[in-house]
Amino acid sequence: MRGNVLNDLLQPFALEAAKKEANSLPASELVQLLMQIEPHKRVIAFRLLEKNRAIAVFEYLRPEEQADLIQDMENPEVMTLLEALDPDDRVQLFEELPAKVTKRLIGKLSPQARATVNLLLGYPENSAGRIMNLRFITVRSNMTVADALSIIRQSELDPNQLAVVFIIDAERYYRGFVSTVNLIRFDPHQIIGELAEGETIAVRASDRDLTAAQLLKNNDLPAIPVVDNEGRLIGDITFDDVIDLVEEEATETILGQAGVGNLLTRDQGWSEKLVRGPSIYAIRLRIIFLIVTLIGGFLVGGVIERFEDTLEAIVAAAVFIPLVMDMGGNVGTQSSTIFARGLAWSQIHPSQFTAYLFREIRIGLIMGVILGTVAGVAAYFWQGLPNDIPQLGLAVGIALACVITLGAILGAMLPMIMLRLGFDHGPGADPFITTIKDFSGLWIYFSLVGLLVGVS
Repeated sequence: MRGNVLNDLLQPFALEAAKKEANSLPASELVQLLMQIEPHKRVIAFRLLEKNRAIAVFEYLRPEEQADLIQDMENPEVMTLLEALDPDDRVQLFEELPAKVTKRLIGKLSPQARATVNLLLGYPENSAGRIMNLRFITVRSNMTVADALSIIRQSELDPNQLAVVFIIDAERYYRGFVSTVNLIRFDPHQIIGELAEGETIAVRASDRDLTAAQLLKNNDLPAIPVVDNEGRLIGDITFDDVIDLVEEEATETILGQAGVGNLLTRDQGWSEKLVRGPSIYAIRLRIIFLIVTLIGGFLVGGVIERFEDTLEAIVAAAVFIPLVMDMGGNVGTQSSTIFARGLAWSQIHPSQFTAYLFREIRIGLIMGVILGTVAGVAAYFWQGLPNDIPQLGLAVGIALACVITLGAILGAMLPMIMLRLGFDHGPGADPFITTIKDFSGLWIYFSLVGLLVGVS
């Protein structure tokens, strides 16, 4: 409800009220509401936030959502947000932006921020070094518990970054860790090195990020250390840093068990190439599928030629050819678009596709009956009764009901079939839907006209 209020307030005459509403909400709740607002309004709403609240909200957003937002913002606003991000979060954001935008923004960062970004970007993609934090607590192994607690008290790190204290020697070699909770329980005069645990629990910066995720999961730790090739501590990785990796891995496992492999990954790759790839790729791929429509047009022409005698006997039947063709096409496009969006947002799962298909069939049938009845009655009074062929209304109504149902089925089925066969359903589904629907729809329509009116 509040999201609708905020959306309604984002008008030129109500910006003060919108500002008051937005700044009164918790950051976590405001993030959800912003994602429900149209992109251009989302930027307006974000600009109404106080500086600290804007930073807090921005940190809650996923990297891809951050990227969408800042590309519509002015440079000063963007740089304020970027400087406030942790280095690893900043790098994840840059990975979502076009290369030219990333290069320009890195050049505008402060020298210290630029150095940390370049350091992390120097590690390979999908490596632990790429996602590690550079801000963490360390203590020397020869310090006492009291010394360590004093360092923690003086630290400006967030509470979640203080859960684990990493232990190093004089040359920064990793020597284990100790939890902050346990430090409070120990004798203040005890030497930290004697309390160390997990000296072998660490990942190298060059290791796969999934290795870090697995290590966190297996050892049930809030953070694990990242070391260089010689074993010196250079960063840490928390569960927050790898949660997206864990979700992706779980999704891939589920899809694999469902027998559809990496359909969603391939679908994302196809979309990336069509939207941002070379123009020649998009032209070549789209023309290939449009040739299907071209061939379909000739086939439909053949259907009309096949029923030429029917058209000559009942000229009024030609009036409804565009209606039959367009309605089926629109329904097919609706279904394929809904499928694509549902798949992208994980609202349609390949493992449950059968249930979704039956739902679309039911919806198509109901829409077909309703619209077929309306069109049939209109055809009866418009062309059927004046031309003494009342059966024409019945032919139009039944044909339209069949074509709409067929369009819904094709719009739901063909994208999934193309995905399973390894083809890009984005540019490919609609040409097949159009061809099959036009050919079948006109054949049904002319056959009904000939049968009901009695034209051989």
